[in-house]
Amino acid sequence: MISIKKYPNRRLYDTSKSVYINLEDIKRMINDRIEFEIVDSKTKDVITKSVLLQIISESETNQAQSLLTDKLLQQLIRFYDSDMQPVLRQYLEQSLVSFMEQQDQMQGMMKTMVDSTPLGMFSKMMESNMQAWQTTKKNEDKGQ
Repeated sequence: MISIKKYPNRRLYDTSKSVYINLEDIKRMINDRIEFEIVDSKTKDVITKSVLLQIISESETNQAQSLLTDKLLQQLIRFYDSDMQPVLRQYLEQSLVSFMEQQDQMQGMMKTMVDSTPLGMFSKMMESNMQAWQTTKKNEDKGQ
């Protein structure tokens, strides 16, 4: 797990690479499924959730079509401090994991379909021919 420090000047520091990063870098880490934790440099408190909420908030204001509608946010707020909050949290987490797995399966199926079309097969054949040509060329260059 990567540890990221957040300094009072609001800068984020990736301790694994010894570089300053920004919120776009955090989004990239999320998309690449890299595990990380963000810690306040002064208090040593884990503040990952607040930074993630900041990313969501900025994303929501920069999008033409919002993911979190007013109605959805209101419904989420209603669950805070209720007996159903833990149930909803677990349900949402499991639903998103399931959705992402289905999305990965669909992308795999689409790739298989594209690869099995005449154009996809031709592309694979061209890649194979190119690799063979490069290997032959390297062998010729070594022989000279």
